[in-house]
Amino acid sequence: MLKELKKIQKEALAGLNKAGVLAEIEKIRVGYLGRKGRLTEILKSLRKLPSEQRAQVGKLANDIKNKLMAEIEDRLKKIESRPRGERVDITLPGIVAAHGNKHPVTRIIDEICDIFVSLGLNVVEGPEAERERYNFEALNIPLDHPSRDAFDTFYIKDDLLLRSHTSPVQIRVMEKEEPPVAVIVPGKVYRPDAVDATHSFMFHQVEGLVIDKNITFSDLKGTLSFFANRMFGDSVKVRFRPHFFPFTEPSADLDISCIICGGKGCRVCSRTGWLEVMGAGMVDPEVFKAVGYNYEKYSGFAFGMGVERIAMLKYGVNDIRLFFENDLRFLRQWR
Repeated sequence: MLKELKKIQKEALAGLNKAGVLAEIEKIRVGYLGRKGRLTEILKSLRKLPSEQRAQVGKLANDIKNKLMAEIEDRLKKIESRPRGERVDITLPGIVAAHGNKHPVTRIIDEICDIFVSLGLNVVEGPEAERERYNFEALNIPLDHPSRDAFDTFYIKDDLLLRSHTSPVQIRVMEKEEPPVAVIVPGKVYRPDAVDATHSFMFHQVEGLVIDKNITFSDLKGTLSFFANRMFGDSVKVRFRPHFFPFTEPSADLDISCIICGGKGCRVCSRTGWLEVMGAGMVDPEVFKAVGYNYEKYSGFAFGMGVERIAMLKYGVNDIRLFFENDLRFLRQWR
């Protein structure tokens, strides 16, 4: 029994000298001093020994136990005193990091931009806090237009406001560059709308602008028809309806055949078989005058769409608020 105790002591101390991490030290402690440890089992069996051996074996066993406990404590202190970078116990189970994924609105912005970049347009961005000149005046929106009322635009002070569309970036581009110009402009916009299933005071837009010599409405129709088919599928039909925008003339709304019912008529398309996607038109000469372009030499077209509108149609989402509530049950659907 005495030989066995000395053997246990030698093996335990050798193991502790090699142990470099907490898990290894804990394994040794449990193996020798735990409830079913080798040294613990010997201490439990002392009562079975003859009385003349019990005292000698018991004393040695307790001495070894105390030495091992002291050595374990010493090893733990040394590990804790290491620089933080050296205290990482690589034997511990790892923590699985959750994989993030793109927000559905970001996915749609990227998809829209990729389509138009494939046609030769460049992605540009601009400030979200704008001056009236860029948000209204240079876009041929007169002072008495309803959108310039303090109740219809987020004014910060004087003529500084939160942009209500991304069109101001188009003006900034035209001020800096001579034609030809071909840009796509994504970004957040702000309007004091009451929040409901289809409206939000903040949402995203993507607008486009193409200017060069001999640009016609046919170029506009061909470009947007190509976009609609790439975004919603080759089976989708498109139509253009006359409309009015201050900064384009002529102007139109682009509709696509309902992707829910295939154009047969349903609740989503109000039984018409068509869904409105975006507004577009030929750039008004007054806009060219505002940026110093020769409107007799150049022509161009512009278009704009709400990103959340496209996302709701493509993904079958019936409430715009779902995009902004940060509910992971909703957002994890797009992996």
